[in-house]
Amino acid sequence: MTTLIKGGEVVNPHSGTVEEEDLLIENGKVSSILPKGVQGSTSAVSTTIDASGKVIVPGLVDMHVHLREPGFEYKETIATGATAAAAGGYSAIACMPNTAPPNDCRAVMEFIIEQGRKAGAAAVYPISTISKGQKGESLVDFCELAAAGAVGVSDDGSPVINSELMRRALEYAHYCGLTVISHCEDLNLSKGGVMHEGEISTRIGLPGISGASEDIFVYREISLARLTGCPVHIAHVSTGVSVELIRRAKEEGLPVTAETTPHYFTLDHESLVGYDTRYKVNPPLRTPKDVSEIKGGLADGVIDVIATDHAPHHSLEKDVEFDKAAFGMIGLQTALPLTLELVRDGIMTLPDAISKLSSKGAAILGIPGGEIREGENADLAIIDMGCEYRFEEKDILSKATNSPFLGRMLKGRCDLTMVGGKIVYQRDS
Repeated sequence: MTTLIKGGEVVNPHSGTVEEEDLLIENGKVSSILPKGVQGSTSAVSTTIDASGKVIVPGLVDMHVHLREPGFEYKETIATGATAAAAGGYSAIACMPNTAPPNDCRAVMEFIIEQGRKAGAAAVYPISTISKGQKGESLVDFCELAAAGAVGVSDDGSPVINSELMRRALEYAHYCGLTVISHCEDLNLSKGGVMHEGEISTRIGLPGISGASEDIFVYREISLARLTGCPVHIAHVSTGVSVELIRRAKEEGLPVTAETTPHYFTLDHESLVGYDTRYKVNPPLRTPKDVSEIKGGLADGVIDVIATDHAPHHSLEKDVEFDKAAFGMIGLQTALPLTLELVRDGIMTLPDAISKLSSKGAAILGIPGGEIREGENADLAIIDMGCEYRFEEKDILSKATNSPFLGRMLKGRCDLTMVGGKIVYQRDS
């Protein structure tokens, strides 16, 4: 089957260009990229997709999602999460290991990979735990899990408190070709907290989580990267201090990369005045100053990746008193339009934004994707940049609906997502 996508503007994150080009796709790969005005052979084309007035981007790659399966299928399944991802423009997602049982052995790894294959939507790449059972006591067999299909290791949600264990994790994972993703949180400082510690938490009477609980562990991971020479990736950066620490580490030439999520550059702790549990996340929403500094880190490249930390929860865990509610929000279908707000505000160019949503994450994990190039798999998305719409519950393809952006006007929407030349999502007209 041969497909022609014509009339669109192709975004190239590597060259930083946006060019009017047609794409010819054969046998799941991009066979030709034809500049505007160049007529290629289209005699064998079986399907033509008109992308006029839209942009064509490499399929987005989310290196930080929670799919809940196995064990918490009432919140999300691999199939529903991968389908929601495809609707958001994602061709690939990497899922965190805090399932039940946790992904710390070959059997769970192979189950996740098989469920992802069956879903037939965005490709699913598993991340294994760092420690057995996420208990922070002993390391899993990284090389065995890498052979089984792991692309990274993390105890996300359960930070590795033991610095010696984390040092060995960096060295062992590097040897096995795996990325270490660190959830930076000092549990002694954050214990009992439900939102950012500051003026708002004091005013509304909720226990706070200091920004220092993140900053201290970011500094530790940077120190361990300096000691070992091994790479570390900092997950869901939320504070301006963390941004500055990472900036200095990069200036020093240390192998440190970082991600943030749209809620940390879109929302702040003032959103919690109404005690709406949809805004309860970990790390918590910080101050307007932190939001500004996160944007600065994205603008100057200190923050490499925009991930979602997609964290689906059932209403039973969200529609309760604030202090009892689960941390987390979904984000696979809102990350793109929220990031495009930064493009319209002049904080990033479109190629840079797409790079942070696709190629940078793919490169850090060492997985395919993030580029539209002749001979490569046709993993791409067609985006209607001008489409304005109100995000509503009926739009959500995830099993969960815990999004604080419901009812918000968004601009920029995925029309079509393709994985390996196969259309895995197409928006109804």
